[in-house]
Parts: sequence; structure tokens; C-alpha cells
Amino acid sequence: MLKVLQRRNLQGFLLLTLATVLWGSTFVVVKQTVASIPPSVLILVWFTLGGAFFLPFLRRDKGLVQAGAELGFWLGMGYAIQTTALQYTTVNRCAFIGALYVIFLPLLLARLGQRIQLPIAISAVLALVGVGLLSYDGSPPNIGDAWSLATALCWTLYIWRLETYATRFDSLSLTAGQLWSLVGFALIWVLVSNPLWLNPIVLVSKLPWQSVLYLGIVTTALTVWLQTAGQSKVSAPLAAIIYSQEPIWSSLFAYLVLDEVLGRLGGLGASLIIAAILISQIPVKVDRERSSEG
Repeated sequence: MLKVLQRRNLQGFLLLTLATVLWGSTFVVVKQTVASIPPSVLILVWFTLGGAFFLPFLRRDKGLVQAGAELGFWLGMGYAIQTTALQYTTVNRCAFIGALYVIFLPLLLARLGQRIQLPIAISAVLALVGVGLLSYDGSPPNIGDAWSLATALCWTLYIWRLETYATRFDSLSLTAGQLWSLVGFALIWVLVSNPLWLNPIVLVSKLPWQSVLYLGIVTTALTVWLQTAGQSKVSAPLAAIIYSQEPIWSSLFAYLVLDEVLGRLGGLGASLIIAAILISQIPVKVDRERSSEG
């Protein structure tokens, strides 16, 4: 029995690690892609392709439609702001600052009445110092860093609201609802800001198809399956720790593809953020152990 459990944990670890590798690669792909097309167009095509895989799971349930619309809004805001941030700041800064949602979420819950535990307080301080060091690595803070921070806030609100709906609806149907709601919001964005891109001739001739196909199919549709399969084999606290790898992989891709290198301050800042993320998971593990004992 122990061997079976160990095998399941290993399988889950590998599946979720692969998901973080793919998520980490999106920063580089997006930064390269928005150099040639508007962010609104990228978001629209990206999630239309990803959402196509979930069309069979769309449902007309009123509650599901409302949940999908709310989650799709926050998800869309997160990606839209992140895409905008990458036009002004480096992949490293965007990825590590954006990962602060892991700290912001428990702080939000504390604001709503939950008690702030010591590891969360320590994590918040470490993360704050880490962002400061990272933002002064090689160049002073810029507007892209602020957008990256806003991205983390959007992910925080998205995860908070997702927890509300995740137990009420089927996961695949909920995923389909939020992805297609996101597509609807993106379509409005394109209509307002870049309507000429809705011309099929312009879209087909100017779109960097390799990049958008990779984003839509590999880093969206495939990672949803990897996340679902992986989290069926490992605990939620372990999954959260595995997800903290994402900015590390994005930094590696930034180095390999864009020649982005963190300096001493940046490296120290990134390390502090990762440490803060890991420390922030301690209360989750403790709560889980207590509930299992009870």
C-alpha cells in the first residue's frame, strides 16, 4: 500500500511540475508575441483556442453561467494586466511579483475576519523586501512592475472566488464557463481598442500562429488536464508548494531565450519571494493535519 501511495505522489509531482514548466514558459512567449500584436488580440485568440477544447462541457445552468462570468472576469483581468506588464518590465520581475498572490490570499482572508498566523506575517515581510530588491535590480521600478503587482491582486481575487464555486459545480463545466466568459470580455476589448484585427484577412496574415497555438493548446488546455490529474494524486498543500516553482521556470526560460539575467539584488529578491511562498504554506499544512487528527 505504501508503495502505491508513493507512486501516486511521484506521478502527481511530475504532472504538476510539468504544468509549472509550461506556465513558466508563457511569460517568454507572451513577451515576444505582444511585440507584434496588441494584447487584446492575443488574449482573444489565445483563449478561443483553449476554450474550444472545453466546448463539450458548456452548460446552460443559470448559476454556472453567473459563476463562469465572474471567474472569467477576474481571470481575464489577470491575463490582460500580465500581458500589459510584460510590455514594460522583464519576465523575471513580472513572474516573481505576480506570484505574490500566494501571500495576498491569506492576507485578504485575514481582512475578512480570519486570524493572521505568524508564518503569514513573516511571509508578507519577506515578500515585501523581495519585491523591493527585485525592482531595483539593474534598473529602478517601472510601470510594468506596478502592473505585475496588479496581476497578483487579480489572481488573489480569482482564487478566492473560485473556492466559492469549485464545490458547487463540475470542474470541467466551470472551466468551460469561465474560459468562454473570458473570450466574451476579450472580444469586447478588441472591438473597443483594435476592431481592424477582427477582419479575418488581417487576423490570418498577421497573427503569429505558432505562439498563439502553443499558448491556447499547450499552456491552457493541456495544463488544465495536468492540474486536474496531478491534484488527484497529491494533497492540496503539496500542490501549492509545487506551484511555487512557476517563477523559477519562467526565470530559466527568460535566461535561455531572452538572455535575461538576475543580478545580485534580483537574485536575492527572487529567493526571498520563493521563501515567503513556501513559508506561507505552513498554516495550510498545520490546519490540514489538525483536521485529520480530529
